[in-house]
Amino acid sequence: MKTLKKYLIVLLAGSALAAQAKLNVVATTADFGALAQAVGGDLVTVTVLAKPTEDPHFVDAKPSYIVRLNRADVLIEGGAELEMGWLPPLLDGSRNAKLAAGQPGHIAIAEGLALLEVPAELDRSKGDLHAKGNPHYMTDPENARHASKRIADGFCAVDAAHKDAYTKNLQAWLKQLDEKLAAWQQQLAPYAGTRVAAFHNSWPYFARRFGLKMDLFLEPKPGIPPSPAQLGVVLETIKREHIKVIVIEPYQSKHMAATVAAQTGATVLAFAQYPGGVKGTEGDYLALQDKLVSSLAAALAAQRGTP
Repeated sequence: MKTLKKYLIVLLAGSALAAQAKLNVVATTADFGALAQAVGGDLVTVTVLAKPTEDPHFVDAKPSYIVRLNRADVLIEGGAELEMGWLPPLLDGSRNAKLAAGQPGHIAIAEGLALLEVPAELDRSKGDLHAKGNPHYMTDPENARHASKRIADGFCAVDAAHKDAYTKNLQAWLKQLDEKLAAWQQQLAPYAGTRVAAFHNSWPYFARRFGLKMDLFLEPKPGIPPSPAQLGVVLETIKREHIKVIVIEPYQSKHMAATVAAQTGATVLAFAQYPGGVKGTEGDYLALQDKLVSSLAAALAAQRGTP
């Protein structure tokens, strides 16, 4: 009996040590969280700070986030000022040297990416501009390749003992991405050059990847709420150019988009930048892109030929 008890104690202690050995990863947004899980597998525990239905620029920074960051081994953030308004104070409060900029445990995904829409000068009269360029680069699945590699490199640097596992997981995920990307491009190929309206300028990378035009916005300037005058301009443009689809994210005004759609015959389409922002895509970046591409292709197909 004593031998059995000793065995159980050793077994439980071993399980506890195994659980503790997992990398404790904090990701700012759900897309990075999904990639971290794909690359890390059962070697990581991933916590995502921002809700997938939350504006990534204006996250409700709870005190509990400081505790999570204090206990983390790795932080994954978008960078390029995506989390500028809320992450730095949390990091300061966490007092976790492992997550300091320049340390292996701090993975800033935007590093090494050529961003779109880098302003020649910062002029706040033009709305909420980002000095380093448009930070919504993860809407292009090709940039997820860069992101997953950055995450794998970070995990290997922090946890070299499991380098082979992280590399294997990365290669498996990239293979899935390649297969999916080819299918997505085929789905949207018939609509190359089509103009699609949006609430906010979140989609230039998605548009570039799939040959679309997504440059008409309900917002008059980034971060500025639509005015009646701006909505009038949008209405006239949609009618004149026969634009058939308006994409809107979970935290944006559905009422305004519905008003424009009702007067133009356009379809309002639920879009999201983050897994879980659209039902059925929780924790899965590829599932989110599947949903976006298939729903947009279906909406454009249904509207094709509509006067």
